Amino acid sequence: MDADEFRKCGKELVDMVASYLETLRQLPVLPDVQPGYIRDLVPNEAPEKAEKWQDVLKDVEKVIIPGMTHWNSPHFHAYFPTSNSYPAMCAEILGSALTCIGFTWMSSPACTELEIVMMDWLGKALQLPEHFLFESKGKGGGVIQGTASEATLVALLAARSRTLALTEGAKLENLVSYASDQVNYIYFSQTSHSSVERAALLGAVKMRLLPADENLSLRGETLERAIREDRERGKIPFYVVATLGTTSTCAFDNLREIGQICQREKIWLHIDAAYAGSSFICPEFRPFLDGVEYADSFNFNPHKWLLVNFDCSAMWVKNQTEITEAFSVNPTYLKHDKEGQIPDYRHWQIPLGRRFRSLKVWFVLRMYGMEGLRKHIRTHVHLAKEFEKLVLSDDRFEVVSPVHLGLVCFRRKGPNSVNEDLLKRVNARRKIHITPTVVRDKYIIRFAICSRYTTLEDVDFAWREIQLVSSGLLP
Repeated sequence: MDADEFRKCGKELVDMVASYLETLRQLPVLPDVQPGYIRDLVPNEAPEKAEKWQDVLKDVEKVIIPGMTHWNSPHFHAYFPTSNSYPAMCAEILGSALTCIGFTWMSSPACTELEIVMMDWLGKALQLPEHFLFESKGKGGGVIQGTASEATLVALLAARSRTLALTEGAKLENLVSYASDQVNYIYFSQTSHSSVERAALLGAVKMRLLPADENLSLRGETLERAIREDRERGKIPFYVVATLGTTSTCAFDNLREIGQICQREKIWLHIDAAYAGSSFICPEFRPFLDGVEYADSFNFNPHKWLLVNFDCSAMWVKNQTEITEAFSVNPTYLKHDKEGQIPDYRHWQIPLGRRFRSLKVWFVLRMYGMEGLRKHIRTHVHLAKEFEKLVLSDDRFEVVSPVHLGLVCFRRKGPNSVNEDLLKRVNARRKIHITPTVVRDKYIIRFAICSRYTTLEDVDFAWREIQLVSSGLLP
């Protein structure tokens, strides 16, 4: 394919993408396929000779689209949002063309330096303490990880490395980390371990899940008691994850209480605000982040709610040396004469290679502006509040946790079996998609505002679907 062919093919693909996004509302949000369906639709072996581009595009329509769960459909209300925007898509095209693998500054100076500036842009938008910003000329700084799971693991491994280095006689088996019991969540009645527990598993350390209060928030006194108990047993508390906006119910741990204890006890505090963090660019939601000054690391996912396509997880650390010392391996072939003058991001992450992800942040922040992004967040929160009103207007249903942002947790009054059956029948119709959670043995239905296309009419449509299925008027 030469440049002229690429221009022609690229235009056809962009037209297909635009048409797909424009017609999302008409597509069933869930696919009607069975496991293994693609094997029946494609040949058993790769073609010997090149095929026509038009045939490839036809097969996208035939093979791929029918098997898609449409996360950006205005009828998708499951999990949490996954961002999507035209500026971010354009940045992905450019990044694919530039094809840099930015593991060192020298491997692509623009890749490293734009990321440094974008992390400062985001940090300022969130009003992070100055010590997290590169421009402060201090020890802190930011990095784009792939996911919040990676950020949690990177922080845990850095905390582990610091503790083993500074604590005389410390052994790995004695290290203990902590998080709220709300980091566990359940989808489709199958237990799933959160990224927090998985980080502890991969880091070969113990994780204690501490009970949340009646508002599903981890409190300082609970953490303090657990630390005291473990120290009495000869254990070494070293790492705490405070969650702002849990997966199950978007609950918030008491960050200020937890932070003060971590500071006093010299324990690494990591803040996971994967979903909720985007909302902190709005002044009315920024108080959720009060206490961030106590954190050693903080993370949120622009790819969830800030219109930056997956993958893009923003992470800041108070002291970058504590990350780089845990991850630094410096073979001769990766050395360059500018080392020490500017970050080499391979020392800030688990993989060696990395993509030019900051392009997406740059394009989105410039083409929406902070004003446009705040409008996007506020629209989703408004739609969630409207759905909450609809639920409360029907005395058969109840809202089971506070609606802070774009998630409404509700259920049909009665036994869990009623709600399990309701969710199963709603999803089987493929008109909308919702997911459950279980909190303290209570089966709950989660309704999230996910798509940038969602309108009040879509919210009304979803509620009518739920009501009619619940009334037995639809199969």
